Amino acid sequence: MNTATVSPPAPARGDVQGHDAEVRFRQRGRDIQALAPVSLALAPGSFTSVIGPSGCGKSTLLNAIAGFTPLSSGSLQVDGAIVSGPSPRVGVMFQQYALFPWFTAAGNVEFALKRFGLPRAERRTAALQALDEVGLSGKADHHPGQLSGGMRQRVALARTLAARPDVLLMDEPFGALDAQTRLAMQELLLRIWEARRTTVLFITHDIDEALLLSDRVLVMSAAPGRFIDDLAIDSPRPRSVEQIDATYIARRNHLLRLLRDAH
Repeated sequence: MNTATVSPPAPARGDVQGHDAEVRFRQRGRDIQALAPVSLALAPGSFTSVIGPSGCGKSTLLNAIAGFTPLSSGSLQVDGAIVSGPSPRVGVMFQQYALFPWFTAAGNVEFALKRFGLPRAERRTAALQALDEVGLSGKADHHPGQLSGGMRQRVALARTLAARPDVLLMDEPFGALDAQTRLAMQELLLRIWEARRTTVLFITHDIDEALLLSDRVLVMSAAPGRFIDDLAIDSPRPRSVEQIDATYIARRNHLLRLLRDAH
């Protein structure tokens, strides 16, 4: 009797695993621990925020997952593959727009797609689709100088989304925006996340932003950063900044105490 060999299932797309990931570097002859050994697991399709004191290693962790910063020890994996450098399956968005002023909105998105070797027509189609997804279908031929700050950040988001990454890393992307524009960008991000279910790791200093957006909030200690809390946020979606109840206040106060004590 023949028996079939069953292969183990492949890791789900957008699965992030870290084990004792540590980052050290040399500065003026001294050994600096920028990130204490941390372990984490981000489930596919989850939305996780990281908060902590300034300089604690939040951005270092994000850059390590992105493949920009090498680990000194430990390991990071995305979809079962060891992170050894930047990967098209991981998209990154920073607070700075970093748009080329001489390119149009569509041109900026298209330029980011060149590394995939797509024909020009395909790049154009993908760029226009991404701009439409962020509500900028009518601004494709505008240059960054003709756009508001919120619109420029939408272009940056479209540029990241156009490659359809499995994991989206966001380092305080809305920190420089005014309150009204920031709220609009948060709502836009949630709509896109709910449609795509891309795994998101979101760095923020804003507790209210973390509670609004996330499935869970990871809290880091002062440098060298390590995780000191992992708070699940099970409030039903869609959420609103106007939905402030006793549970929300308790969670907010809990996170405030942790941040105060972390310094």
